[in-house]
Amino acid sequence: MRKAMSVIMPAALLGAAMLVSGCSTLSRGPVGNTAVPPPAKVVDIARYQGLWYEIGRYENGFEKGCEAVTARYGPLPDGKIEVVNTCHKGAVDGPVSTAKGKAKVVDGSQNAKLKVSFFGPFYGDYWVLDRAEDYSWAIVGEPSGRYLWILSRTANLSEADRNTLFTRAGELGYDTALIRLVKH
Repeated sequence: MRKAMSVIMPAALLGAAMLVSGCSTLSRGPVGNTAVPPPAKVVDIARYQGLWYEIGRYENGFEKGCEAVTARYGPLPDGKIEVVNTCHKGAVDGPVSTAKGKAKVVDGSQNAKLKVSFFGPFYGDYWVLDRAEDYSWAIVGEPSGRYLWILSRTANLSEADRNTLFTRAGELGYDTALIRLVKH
């Protein structure tokens, strides 16, 4: 049975998303970054689209117990972005839960800030704070500092690559002790 959930991801999606957040009354985690920086790079939306795997996140009420989390972004006819977040409840092979939403780019943000909605007309912030030049990873957050997602194009990163991304999140001001690893 498919059950919709209020995820704003990357998702992480977002996003994280996802993500991305703050527009839900579900339990919110502690603030892990009191001074979220603006996004570091321009985002090419066409290159950002596709499948992302959630590697780590700040735990939140709308993703409680989710493993093997993915976010897929794709173009919509109206110029917005379709967001499809999937998780497996309780375990990597647990029941699948999917949430579908849409995102729109914030004008003047160099495509690095989006507004995401899983239950319109309410939109949450989704900021691509940093990303790889080849779009192999992204760090996503939002202005409150309560939500963080570390995304990758591959499900299983080496320990060294994961540590590099966690270190980068720390450099962006995030408390890395709050990051929950996601199993794939």
